[in-house]
Amino acid sequence: MTGRKPTAVTMGEPAGIGGELTLAAWRRADSSGLAPFFAIDDPRRLSAIADGLGLDVPIREIAAPADAERHFPDALPVLPVGTSITADPGHPSPASAAAVIASIDRAVSFCLDGSAGAVVTQPIQKETLYRAGFSHPGHTEYLAALCGGTAKPVMMLACADLRVVPVTIHQSLATVAETLNADLIGETLATTAIALIQDFGIAAPRIAVAGLNPHAGEGGRFGDEETTVIAPGIAAASERLIGILGAEMARRVVFRGPLSADTMFHPAARARYDAAVCMYHDQALIPIKTIDFDRGVNVTLGLPIVRTSPDHGTALDIAGKGSASAESFIEALKLAADMAGRRADLPR
Repeated sequence: MTGRKPTAVTMGEPAGIGGELTLAAWRRADSSGLAPFFAIDDPRRLSAIADGLGLDVPIREIAAPADAERHFPDALPVLPVGTSITADPGHPSPASAAAVIASIDRAVSFCLDGSAGAVVTQPIQKETLYRAGFSHPGHTEYLAALCGGTAKPVMMLACADLRVVPVTIHQSLATVAETLNADLIGETLATTAIALIQDFGIAAPRIAVAGLNPHAGEGGRFGDEETTVIAPGIAAASERLIGILGAEMARRVVFRGPLSADTMFHPAARARYDAAVCMYHDQALIPIKTIDFDRGVNVTLGLPIVRTSPDHGTALDIAGKGSASAESFIEALKLAADMAGRRADLPR
């Protein structure tokens, strides 16, 4: 990995399990094949967590991301966030909000200036940040704003056997149909296709597109969004890709759909595509969480930086107990390093 930039890991909600996961991942770096990473955190906080859980994790304070690779084999590199954190496990406090946000800010800044290859974000407690004046809907929207706000970020959930992208995310099912339109679907599909080429190394992506209604509308009997919205969205994505990739490369991208969602996720069906784009949250997340609940990774597509995150929340109920699984976080670190490596190898 010499020559590649280390991954920046944000602090996340200090009352949650993020610190435990960072420590656990470093302990398993050799056995899991992890590339160097560094935490943007309070070194004393992480040392206290390690002592409290009986974890043998030496902490090495660093001054810059460039120091991480040199120290990583012998200690967890930590770049101080600049604030002392005293968090009570399981009890978030708005007093920590400024440090949580500062950790994200610095990680993104390091990625944008080339000091870090990727950022893996530990989960945040949005309600706590809101009480401290945080004005963005969530983590992803804030990252997009830090990156200039010119692109619409797209959420992908990925595991070894499946990649899924929901077109609409955190909204009521009653509002999904009125939210969907050809432009939104086209932009989501095009962003997904470009990410599969650029970040996942798939030269000719195959993308399955789910219908909205049962049996993909069954010829209009159960709804017509498949013909009036989704099919035009697929056409819009193809046109968008021609403008971005050129006609020859755009022709390599294959969209299949709209398909009946209830037959898209069995093993034989999954073998026929590289990613599935779904119309709403649970249509996408139920399959992947059923297939691989512990190792799913949240990936933000469409940003100028690589960002992944474990596919779980702050787990306040088990914080400080040492029982949190680090599997999803470790997979997020692996995927971030892989994606950053592919981007580094792209022609300039």
